Amino acid sequence: MKNIDQKWIYLVILSFIWGSSFILIKRSLIGYTPLQVGGLRIVFASLLLFVLGYKSLSTLSKTDWKWVAIAGLCSSFFPPFFFALAQTEINSGITSILNSVAPLFTTLVGIALFGLALKGRQVLGVLIGFFGTVVLIAAGMENNTEQNYWYALFIIFSALGYAFNINIIKRYLSHLSPLAVTTASFGVAFFPALIILVYTGVFQQFVGNGAMHEAVWYVMALAFLGTALANILFNKLIKLSSPVFAASVTYLIPLVAVLWGFLDGENISLLQLLGGLIILFGVWLVNRKKVVVQQK
Repeated sequence: MKNIDQKWIYLVILSFIWGSSFILIKRSLIGYTPLQVGGLRIVFASLLLFVLGYKSLSTLSKTDWKWVAIAGLCSSFFPPFFFALAQTEINSGITSILNSVAPLFTTLVGIALFGLALKGRQVLGVLIGFFGTVVLIAAGMENNTEQNYWYALFIIFSALGYAFNINIIKRYLSHLSPLAVTTASFGVAFFPALIILVYTGVFQQFVGNGAMHEAVWYVMALAFLGTALANILFNKLIKLSSPVFAASVTYLIPLVAVLWGFLDGENISLLQLLGGLIILFGVWLVNRKKVVVQQK
């Protein structure tokens, strides 16, 4: 199968898995605190990845570990906590739309730090995308006065972390297998996450806690599917395509997440949807390739 076919298959599968992650986070928060959800997500995913990919770790050099450590903190450690914190105040569907700024940050980081060529339409696309973000947040603050939209900053920081991760993998780690990169990345995050879990007392609280017993299945699905499997597929997608195309998984994620949110009774205003469409238009403009027609 050609790469052009493979990358689209990976894109669709990832969109469904990650689009479903937001409702899984929401369900997990019924029984656990945000720190516990983030920590358990990392620990469960790390254990599965180690079983699957521990042999691949031997392929990493000392230099590789340096870049894996940076990428791991940016994408595997902080975002699981940040997303859980954000969803204590913001609906899951809106959170997914805000996450759509990731390709914009990917472009900015690529231009600023990784030598990505700057094009006029990309500048325009980034500006349009961030304008859509402002519209989305402002509409949310007006429409959902009971929600604290300052928590949107957690999503923005996560998107920035993903942008660094994508560019680092493409520039410095593309010679490694996706399983090796993902296993090593979560290996870096494992012990700090475990320390946080111990600090929260989750293991003592779990005994006899019915809400935790029910929610743990959502956390495990989030960790095994939305974290471990999805990151392996995502790193494979980066190798098959470009950093910006890989980040474009956020085109379809909101469609899945908003549908889940609607089925769960969440309300999204027309102005918020407009803000989301503006963001996606900006992302499309950033990613659009100029078609050259040859004269015959």
